[in-house]
Amino acid sequence: MIKNSFQFNRRSRLRIYFGKKYYTCKRYLYWLLGPDIFSKDKPLSSDCNYEYIIHHTPLIRDLKDVELFLQYNKVENLKIAISKINNIVIHPGETFSFWRLLGKPTRAKGYKEGLILDSGHLRKGVGGGLCQLTNMLYWMALHTPLTITERYRHSYDVFPDSNRILPFGSGATCVYNYRDLMIKNNTGLSFQMKLWLTDSQLYGCILSNKPPIETYEIYEKDHYFKQELFSKYSRNNIICRKIYHLNGELIKDEVVAENHAFMMYDPLISSKNS
Repeated sequence: MIKNSFQFNRRSRLRIYFGKKYYTCKRYLYWLLGPDIFSKDKPLSSDCNYEYIIHHTPLIRDLKDVELFLQYNKVENLKIAISKINNIVIHPGETFSFWRLLGKPTRAKGYKEGLILDSGHLRKGVGGGLCQLTNMLYWMALHTPLTITERYRHSYDVFPDSNRILPFGSGATCVYNYRDLMIKNNTGLSFQMKLWLTDSQLYGCILSNKPPIETYEIYEKDHYFKQELFSKYSRNNIICRKIYHLNGELIKDEVVAENHAFMMYDPLISSKNS
């Protein structure tokens, strides 16, 4: 049964600190000793020439109360992250791990302060803004036969919709290294990720070594707002996917994600201003 509400549990700083250390060490051990074979092949050329999806998102947005330099720093962070992922091939049986490829974002690697959402608060943090990349990778993976084995939803809806095109909750948050985006190739095909920046857009595409035999439609259902405790509002929905044969015949209609997020703005005020 899908739950229609959720609770917000406050934890002490000490518990949060040691909790992060525990899960970080646990993830390192998983990378070393776990069963997954991780993608690492980045050939300059490959036989992945058939496009499954191409997508782009704006680099700079008009965000209220957000210093513009943090968005420009985000672009620099994306450049570094893209250099680690661009051209990666996910061979049959392999798993793509966002953080295993990137490593920890630090100043020594050239990462700058960007915008980070931390327990419902916006703050500056080194490597901030990389969620834009995981959002894109998750959205693109939904349009392929790849299997998403690890994805974390955003716990907070930060800004009101402004020219939103994709359904709410169709992204993936990331926190080094225990909130990862992992995508496994359970098919007999190879898939390659291409990423690049223009002056205004982040672009990505996923290619394969065989032409697609299916098409994909991502949609939402049961989208609603709810007033929770302490006058907080939550935003909720379910992300679904329809898979079609190239002849238009529906193969499958499945639920891929359930989202519940606290809103960092008043939905009533937002709707009046829109």
